[in-house]
Amino acid sequence: MAGTDIGIDLGTASILVYINGKGVVLKEPSVVAFDRDTNKIRAIGEEARLMLGRTPGNIIAVRPLRQGVISDYTVTEKMLRYFIQKATGKKTFRKPRIAVCVPSGVTEVEKKAVEDATYQAGAREVLIIEEPIAAAIGAGIDISRPCGNMIVDIGGGTSDIAVISLGGTVVSTSVKVAGDDFDEAIVRYMRKKHNLLIGERTAEDIKIKVGTCYPRAEVDRMNVRGRNLVTGLPKTVEVTSEDCEEALRETTMQIVEAVHSVLEKTPPELAADIADRGIVLTGGGALLRGLEELLEEKTGINTMTAEDSMKCVAIGTGKFVEFMAGNREDLHA
Repeated sequence: MAGTDIGIDLGTASILVYINGKGVVLKEPSVVAFDRDTNKIRAIGEEARLMLGRTPGNIIAVRPLRQGVISDYTVTEKMLRYFIQKATGKKTFRKPRIAVCVPSGVTEVEKKAVEDATYQAGAREVLIIEEPIAAAIGAGIDISRPCGNMIVDIGGGTSDIAVISLGGTVVSTSVKVAGDDFDEAIVRYMRKKHNLLIGERTAEDIKIKVGTCYPRAEVDRMNVRGRNLVTGLPKTVEVTSEDCEEALRETTMQIVEAVHSVLEKTPPELAADIADRGIVLTGGGALLRGLEELLEEKTGINTMTAEDSMKCVAIGTGKFVEFMAGNREDLHA
């Protein structure tokens, strides 16, 4: 009996673990809080996320992955081990086979770091898969056929845009502009326009509740609390979806330009397929309102968001192990 096959979406913002036969069993923020004095980890995942920006001096809440790449090796390894144990249960007789996904633009060194960290965390065998391919499988696209599919996977740290055909990537690009940059753009805008200083979590709330990157028929509003930079006192400001559209304009246009550049490099036959089949959006960043309309307006190609777009990459990573079982020799391609 083979050990468990696990797929891990090692994201900048959250980690999802998929187990064959069970689906996505775990979804937690990739945040670790540790005590600087004792060097011990205090919390991992959701518990640590609640500490972001709210910790005393000796405790730091960090995100060990920056833009889809490991920035703190030891913390990532501990975090992976914790999530693997939590997902599989402590008693596993055989080490699992784990597929981990990485952004399509990573270097060999970065890939090796992910592989090593996963082995250290207790894997028997590690498969590295590129994010767009995992996203396509997870979105239910049959990637083994000779026909072009365009995937735009917008995560927390990177956006991967790829044209996939016959189980491989034909043209792809990875831009370091994604969900986190949307948050930063909102923080900058609030500071510039309202002289209000807000934290990462508040910016994320604004993005989720009233964020849009395309003008809406009705305007959404919400009250935001932060620190007034002039008086230094707490202050409440009303933010509208129009403000968000203005704040996010520059950042979302970078993603549109990246899509454009991939389309320019796509072979004509595949470009015809994409015009016919449309563009598929996946990832948490794809939930930003107005992205479909924006891409449709700028490219003229029908755009849709995959069902359960947050989990696409994790599901695809898990299914990738089965997909590759038939092509053992291409495993490390």
